[in-house]
Amino acid sequence: MSKFTVIYDACVLYPAPLRDMLMRLALTDLFKVHWTDQIHEEWINALLRQGKFTREKLERVRDLMDAHARDAKVTGYELLIDTIQLPDSDDRHVLAAAICCNADAIVTFNLKDFPKEVLKSYSIDVLHPDDFVYYQIDMAPSICCSAIKQQRLALKNPSIAVDEFLSILQKQQLPQSVSKLREFSDFL
Repeated sequence: MSKFTVIYDACVLYPAPLRDMLMRLALTDLFKVHWTDQIHEEWINALLRQGKFTREKLERVRDLMDAHARDAKVTGYELLIDTIQLPDSDDRHVLAAAICCNADAIVTFNLKDFPKEVLKSYSIDVLHPDDFVYYQIDMAPSICCSAIKQQRLALKNPSIAVDEFLSILQKQQLPQSVSKLREFSDFL
């Protein structure tokens, strides 16, 4: 059976709360997730520039992501990069990887960098993370709420109440997802 397949762009992986949610949702097997070593390097370098984390700690997160998401790593896409035209040439590797793994969509905040008319020729869509998470919750609320509850309960120093947790998610640019989650707050 074919699953909806996405590739996460680096920009959705460096905010830790969003990365954690996207990873927990990926582990539900509602969809298939992909990324590349180059995408990992982008989000790691973005966090290193903030000066709050060591490379060792971020590489540990990377390694955990690779270990837990089955067959997520895309390889062999590099030859496609130079054949792709995008507004920002630095994003070509993401589309090349999406083509290589037959992704249905790229999950990114940078919608303008992946014009729909370009992606259409590859039968790939571009989704804002808020739309993507909302669709997952709408399609399988109990599965998603369970994964998101696990994320909230994992925050123990200090523990986080549901409303506070939803405020954290709101700051991740997920307004419609948070609104949908409020409908299920008793299960979070």
